[in-house]
Amino acid sequence: MNAQDSLYATARQVVEQFQFDERVAEVFSDMVKRSVPGYTLMLDMLGVIAEKWIKDESLIYDLGCSLGASTLAIRQNTQAQHVRIRAVDNSAAMLAQCQKVINQDISPPPVELIEANIEALDFEPCDFVALNLTLQFIPLDERALLLSRLFKALKPGGVLFLSEKIIFENAAQQTLLTDLHHQFKQHQGYSLMEIAQKRQAIEDFLVPETIQAHLDRLDTLGFSSSQVIFQCLNFCTFLAIK
Repeated sequence: MNAQDSLYATARQVVEQFQFDERVAEVFSDMVKRSVPGYTLMLDMLGVIAEKWIKDESLIYDLGCSLGASTLAIRQNTQAQHVRIRAVDNSAAMLAQCQKVINQDISPPPVELIEANIEALDFEPCDFVALNLTLQFIPLDERALLLSRLFKALKPGGVLFLSEKIIFENAAQQTLLTDLHHQFKQHQGYSLMEIAQKRQAIEDFLVPETIQAHLDRLDTLGFSSSQVIFQCLNFCTFLAIK
């Protein structure tokens, strides 16, 4: 679970599309910390938001929970009573590792792990939804429908915590932030070959959007408030309140 990510350290003639399988699950914790600038602060902010907004009797969804880092950030920072957390992922391999993480945590809110495609899941009325680096893997033309269903499920005053990789309309800005992201990865110990092969693997699988595209969609859906609360290079966190 804490193994070092070296999945792309060997040259490949054919780089297959990235998938959340057993190999990725074993190294994901290391991978995401070394690949996403500001990831630790992103989770810290999730804990801050959870502490402020989650009330007694709340139902919380962590969608695309992977190894449970977002679930733990919520679980460990809420003081509310009788809170329920549903952590959902469509990868059995990721959920198996997530269960181990949850078992080692002594925080009181119970966590229900659910193996499901979040696009097919029936959402019950809820108070808090975390989509932490998840929406970017949903096909572009299906994102509005998913968010619409989440908006309907959220109770008035409910919160959506959304973190995403982003792109920029200005070509020079996009080039600069991409270059800085790659340099960040090099500082984390990744080689240029690893960076190139990983980029090829996630191309067409992880499809980012602009900040404005996210904000416009949240506004169109009817959220009373939506704003950027954190950005580090080409990663951004939004807070939307119903």
